[in-house]
Amino acid sequence: MSNYWPWWAGAVGLAVVTINYTITTDRSFGVSSAWDRVLHWRAERRVERMEGEFTDDRALAEALAAATAEHFGTHPVAPTPPYAASTLGSSPTHARDVSSTPVERASVASRRPAPLVSQAALLLSIFLGGWLAAVTAGRFELRFDMGDGFRELVTDNPAQMIGLLFVGGVLVGFGTRLAGGCSSGHGLNGCGRLHPDSFLATAVFFGAAVLVSFLLWKVI
Repeated sequence: MSNYWPWWAGAVGLAVVTINYTITTDRSFGVSSAWDRVLHWRAERRVERMEGEFTDDRALAEALAAATAEHFGTHPVAPTPPYAASTLGSSPTHARDVSSTPVERASVASRRPAPLVSQAALLLSIFLGGWLAAVTAGRFELRFDMGDGFRELVTDNPAQMIGLLFVGGVLVGFGTRLAGGCSSGHGLNGCGRLHPDSFLATAVFFGAAVLVSFLLWKVI
């Protein structure tokens, strides 16, 4: 283990990456969601182009009203402000006071997904960082197996190895999307933001990993 960084350096690095990503983008950090968006890049690009046309909430409401009128054959009606139903009889000044502020509009905009190019850059950086770490440590080597440990504990048959890895990858992908995030999204960002569902998901992740590890070493 002398070629590896100390555990605290890895913890500090993960904290810096997570905090910096949250501050600079005001969005959650996650790898599985980035893969999902990059693999469906055509649909994501269409959504981004549509959102780019309606950066103003009022313009978006007017466009929706016009589209609704065209579809149902009625005349377009100006969108009713959200405060109209609860401020009948109130003065116009009061109506303006309760309208959305720039901070509220920015908060709504920040909940939109991160730009697709940033997700692609994140995935590329993961590969690049792993390659640089292996090269600088002198451990970079192209291999087509999972190492001696995998051969001893699981299988040394190449066909079986590929089949197990494929099934495992499908299960990981299905599980992370079903849980709403992977270990990076829930464990790093979600727990850092004190989300209860992220604490539960992370506990299940690591609990299952510990259980499987014991089964591999004790049973197999």
